[in-house]
Amino acid sequence: MVDPVAATVSGAVAHGAGPGRVRLRTLVTVRWVAIAGQAASLLAVRLGFGLDLPLVPAFAAVAASALLNLTLMINRPIAARLGERGVAVLLGYDLLQLAVLLYLTGGLTNPFALLMLAPVTVSATILSRDSTIALCVLAVACVTALGVWQRPLPWPDHGLALPPLYMAGVWTALVIGVLFVAVYAGSVAAEARRMSDALAATQVALAREQRLSALGGLAAAAAHELGTPLSTIAVVANEIAREVPRDGPLADDAALLVSEVGRCRDILARLAARPEEDGGTPYSRLPITALVEGAVAPHRRDGITVAFTTIDPTARGSAEPVVLRSPEVLHGLGNLIHNAVQFARTRVDVVTSWDAQAVEVRIADDGPGLAAGILERIGEPYLSTRNDDGEHMGLGIFIAATLLARTGATLELANRPGGGALAHVRWPRERIEHRDAREPRS
Repeated sequence: MVDPVAATVSGAVAHGAGPGRVRLRTLVTVRWVAIAGQAASLLAVRLGFGLDLPLVPAFAAVAASALLNLTLMINRPIAARLGERGVAVLLGYDLLQLAVLLYLTGGLTNPFALLMLAPVTVSATILSRDSTIALCVLAVACVTALGVWQRPLPWPDHGLALPPLYMAGVWTALVIGVLFVAVYAGSVAAEARRMSDALAATQVALAREQRLSALGGLAAAAAHELGTPLSTIAVVANEIAREVPRDGPLADDAALLVSEVGRCRDILARLAARPEEDGGTPYSRLPITALVEGAVAPHRRDGITVAFTTIDPTARGSAEPVVLRSPEVLHGLGNLIHNAVQFARTRVDVVTSWDAQAVEVRIADDGPGLAAGILERIGEPYLSTRNDDGEHMGLGIFIAATLLARTGATLELANRPGGGALAHVRWPRERIEHRDAREPRS
């Protein structure tokens, strides 16, 4: 199911601070740390251990990174965000620069060859799969080249000769490390991004429903404020109507004015009407069946019949529960209805029932049902497909489960024996029923 609110929010996230959008300050800071570490390592090996390293070309590679950092800081605002391609290019440069340093200092025999994993790890956590694959290919190519070509370290006592089998093992370990880090870190980061985006979508959806609910309060306030001047207009209009001769040219106009003033008063009275014993907005309390029908209304579609059924309350020995007009319930049920209507062939059945302990809503469609292997993953954000036709469910089920859970409901989804999907929502009656509705009347 593709919920309109969820689609809007996920699109905004993708164009905002989603994958591939990284602050330049972050990359520049990390590179300065790497530059300091590289320079310190070269000096420590040369001065502390006395190894005759090619310091001039090695420091030239380090200086190139420093020059790149300075160029970025001068030409772009340090707080700017880089796009996917820009970040991938900078990480690719870091791989190549590190490969050059390793070539000058022993290749795969250098213990610091493990740092070839670093750019791939960063890419897996912040960039898309395509960019990470490209950097993995580059990393493997660099590791392979370093296994064949390198300037040996000037070890004392005739050097250190490692057997080819050991070097092959080092190459294999690095390649496997690159691939493992890319897959594992990428999966964890993608899951975190999906969850963050889904929660953002849920918050926006709930905020929208709360704004809609607040419109009732604004209408009631406006009706209250307009009541006094309208009463004055009504008094004046009635006086004018009495003083105008019945057969005069203004008689009909005066009568029309009185009639329209009365109509305005009726409209304002309806807007200002509040439920008994409750100081909330208009229609803040209503029967559960009315709340379910209100959740369904925005999601009707031509060609799909939505049938409402209420289990006979007298058979269950309990009056229909009166509930608050909750934005969570409205939007949660609305997402389930939208999903059912989206996949139904001709019909969606909505069955509402209750007893002394629970209130239940069942939403069933006659569509293709849920694909095998999907049921156990229902409720995960951005679940890929519902059926084999490639139709996407998006954030709808996740938002519905999250919002309904906040009201104390449990959500179960299953396939119907005759075909189609079934969503079963159940609340403990004491959680959803309005407190005043449960109190006995005197």
